[in-house]
Amino acid sequence: MSFVSRYGDDPTLAYPSPATMAVKRATDVLGAAAGLVLLSPLFLAVAAIIKLDSPGPVFFRQVRVGRDGHLFRIFKFRSMRVDVSRNGGALTVRADKRVTRFGRFLRRSKLDELPQLINVLAGDMSLVGPRPEVVPFIMHYTPAQRAIMLSVKPGITDHAAILFRDESALLDCDRDPIEVYRREIMPIKFRYYARYIRRITLLNDLRIILATVILLAIGRLPHWLGFEAEPQSQPLLGGSKSQEQ
Repeated sequence: MSFVSRYGDDPTLAYPSPATMAVKRATDVLGAAAGLVLLSPLFLAVAAIIKLDSPGPVFFRQVRVGRDGHLFRIFKFRSMRVDVSRNGGALTVRADKRVTRFGRFLRRSKLDELPQLINVLAGDMSLVGPRPEVVPFIMHYTPAQRAIMLSVKPGITDHAAILFRDESALLDCDRDPIEVYRREIMPIKFRYYARYIRRITLLNDLRIILATVILLAIGRLPHWLGFEAEPQSQPLLGGSKSQEQ
């Protein structure tokens, strides 16, 4: 399936220069390769625990939409039971019973996202960029929004991912999670995506990567990094992960 013909092109969009994107790709390759080598002992340990915790494969793979509508399969450490596709909805909510015991730790610590370094090295993703959506949700964006989002490779982390780092824990299960995600979460995330794409620089990417590492290490963001506080004053700014394990 191709999405390119549906997106069109907006000549007013200020996309990054080829030189900027070349530097970004070089940083991705070096960073992903180094990360896979340095984290290989952790990968082996996590894989062993996943196999001991519940039957099934180590990795969860799912089709996502990448740059220019290219479809690819994302890698994640499996955090749900293997029968997840037959039980429950497409979104992961707070206290979801489909999540395994070790899977809860993986999600909370974000270790389940580390295998996406493979996607980065393969060229389907970047270290920093808009999080890749599944096909049903990408179609809820307008053509103009899709033109912006899919002008760059999706990323492992970005500003929106940092600010919405605990979506599933904030979801009110009394409301339809899909509608909440579509109507309340997606518009806010898109504003962060568009802002990032219009100001891609190596320094900004390094700042986002540093913020992500610090957040995972100590659980909070230092003020000197310049990130806005998580917007918890909104009625509901948390929710589900779009079909993510």
